[in-house]
Amino acid sequence: MEKKGRVIQSTGKWYKVSLNGDVVDCRLPGRFRLEKQEVTNPIAVGDFVSVDIGDDGHGLITEIEERENYIPRQATHGRRGEQILAANIDRAWVVQSVKKPKLNMGFIDRFLVTCEAYEIAGGIIINKMDLANEKAKTIMKDISDLYEGLGYRVLQTSIHDEKSIQNLADEMKDQTSVFIGPSGAGKTSILNAIDPDLNLKVGEISSYSNKGKHTTTFAKLVPLKTGGYIVDTPGIREFGTVNIEKPELSLFFPEMAEPRQNCKFYNCTHYHEPGCGVVEAYEEGKIDPDRYNSYLNILESLDD
Repeated sequence: MEKKGRVIQSTGKWYKVSLNGDVVDCRLPGRFRLEKQEVTNPIAVGDFVSVDIGDDGHGLITEIEERENYIPRQATHGRRGEQILAANIDRAWVVQSVKKPKLNMGFIDRFLVTCEAYEIAGGIIINKMDLANEKAKTIMKDISDLYEGLGYRVLQTSIHDEKSIQNLADEMKDQTSVFIGPSGAGKTSILNAIDPDLNLKVGEISSYSNKGKHTTTFAKLVPLKTGGYIVDTPGIREFGTVNIEKPELSLFFPEMAEPRQNCKFYNCTHYHEPGCGVVEAYEEGKIDPDRYNSYLNILESLDD
């Protein structure tokens, strides 16, 4: 009997699929792996699939529905292609902390570039605000104002501030959300604060990103009692862009959309070319220096 469901967990060889509330262990025929050789995982958490249930109660995935969107990352351990972290996402949140570990704007910017490129609404969570002194609070406000001015939703949270957690829960209601961030930023603690019934182990995720222990990403699609789902992913130390070429990078920086129209060359990289509208806007103070530096760092990392 064939049924339709959604992949809630992938462990490499087996996939857990939710079929009207029932969770079934499913296998994937080899033909799908051959058809999708450009990715290391042909099925990702969040995918909608058709499943044929066998007499033993296990399922065989017979069809993968077309994705609305997905979040990729470069394959790990030197493998070619890309790895899909999650599919069919309503909003992707990059989670950073005030400290332990400290906020990394380069991580945020790479993540937002990916959201722009793959047409996913991006948001920013600045966590552990209870650790911020007055100077740090001022810095966090400036960072929040910067990204909100670019059109991104920014929330400052602390598991010790019930109102901040409720604000985040309201944003996530009836949506499929994903948290991406480094280990220690507090992703799991936030989820436990939103929905204590989850009882997720704090520290379970961070163990994946110990030095030398990057393995296949085993994400989970977790239902929330407040409505909707969260894709809980292992901690990621770095977030690299995938399948983006140098001349198109500026398309994914909203503040460069208008200035780039004034560039002399159609394939301008906004770095060294004469008559560059983006460089002119930067020199006039219309583009934030940290954002422009992030742009240059990402540009340098891209293949020619």
